[in-house]
Amino acid sequence: MPQNKLTQPSGKFPSQLDSPRMKKGGHVYLYIAYFRGLVSRIGNWGERALIHQFRKGFPSRILDQSASHPSRIDSLQDLMDVTLELDTRYHERQKEKIHHKEKKPEVSMSISSHPQNSSSSSHKKKKFQKRNKPHSSLLNKDFKLMNSEKERRIKEGLCTYCGGKNSLESCFKRPQNKLMQASGKFPSQGKA
Repeated sequence: MPQNKLTQPSGKFPSQLDSPRMKKGGHVYLYIAYFRGLVSRIGNWGERALIHQFRKGFPSRILDQSASHPSRIDSLQDLMDVTLELDTRYHERQKEKIHHKEKKPEVSMSISSHPQNSSSSSHKKKKFQKRNKPHSSLLNKDFKLMNSEKERRIKEGLCTYCGGKNSLESCFKRPQNKLMQASGKFPSQGKA
């Protein structure tokens, strides 16, 4: 009988060898140890049949990686070595991703497209975060002031742009007014 058939010499299909599966996110070395234990109890099926059964238990990430691996796989041991190498690389990469996420700095929300030094951009980022967090409930989904808040500010004589005790036309935080002030068409903050 040829060795690449999926039957034992006695003709019975060993159900234990059909059931091993590697757990999602599990390690190949545990699967290899378990599979070797099964093979030692079942006996010699032939190299091709064992390779087939061993591959059936792989998760898709290992199947995909092993398909593109440049090494020639001629034996079960070759396949075990390759999958162990791929799995080790995979788990190392997962640790790197976790470590990278922990150290990843927050992205600065800069309006300017010009590069800034890190101290001024981090200062502006903190100021931006502090300023916008408490006011986020005052804005609608389009990031515009809610009508109820706008009406409250008008009723109390506050600026509808910044909420300060000045009118919208004299608001120094409003971008349009800053442009007018820079061009000299707007009275400076110190003048009355």
